[in-house]
Amino acid sequence: MPAFVIVQITIEDPVAYEGYKALASASIAQYGGGYLIRGGQSELLEGGWQPARLVVMEFTTVERAREWLTSPEYSAPKSIRHASARTEMLLVEGVLQLT
Repeated sequence: MPAFVIVQITIEDPVAYEGYKALASASIAQYGGGYLIRGGQSELLEGGWQPARLVVMEFTTVERAREWLTSPEYSAPKSIRHASARTEMLLVEGVLQLT
């Protein structure tokens, strides 16, 4: 069953964060993941949630997503992310159904 990593991001150092994006993509792909949403405009429809930046990644399984997050390949990019942005990250197991 696929797993989704949903990240709410507030970028504090845009220059450093660009370096993170370049490094993170390769590590995500190495663990069978890919981006479904990476930034872009969002519109509040209900409630009060308005993330500055939203990223959604898909992995083949929850296990692969966890392996990526703790992998040696993601260690350096994760350090850059922690230094350049505030993030909240959620792992969700689910089904992607396109109609």
